[in-house]
Amino acid sequence: MSRIGNLPVSIPKGVTVSVDKNIVTVKGAKGTLTQKIADGITAEVADAKVEFKRATEHKRLRAMHGLYRSLISNMIKGVSEGYKLNQELVGVGYRATNQGQMLDMVLGYSHHVVFEIPAEVKVSTKTERGSNPTITLESHDKQLLGAVAAKIRTLRIPEPYKGKGIKFSGEVLRRKAGKSAAKK
Repeated sequence: MSRIGNLPVSIPKGVTVSVDKNIVTVKGAKGTLTQKIADGITAEVADAKVEFKRATEHKRLRAMHGLYRSLISNMIKGVSEGYKLNQELVGVGYRATNQGQMLDMVLGYSHHVVFEIPAEVKVSTKTERGSNPTITLESHDKQLLGAVAAKIRTLRIPEPYKGKGIKFSGEVLRRKAGKSAAKK
């Protein structure tokens, strides 16, 4: 029994949710998102709430019940409030600048790394003296935002000895002691 799938999703003011067969469309101030729902799961909109029901107790449908409820909940929050992610560039000489949707980074390689950000994601960079450069990503689509942030992180994954690389703000990295600790 899916406990999450049974919870209704409340629809805030300014957001409209429509269901056409197995496609759910969510419209709000920040944009429009659509999600196809698997066969056997139905979505019903009533009294400013979206409820999800499954046709049978099949194991796959029980798993999908909570998944689609969470996806639609994230879409509703995204079109009403939006999502924001911050990433830090940790390392000597690491820099980030943006020209529109082009993100230009210096990550310790022999060349600049240029990354094109999708149009649905807003990017901004900030560099202050005495602190690490930060990249701020904002979007109404949580899935796309996470995918873009993960792709940027893969350009220089934080290493465990000094912690150099691109990390999420507030992320705690597991650090290793190194060679000198083994000699004691």
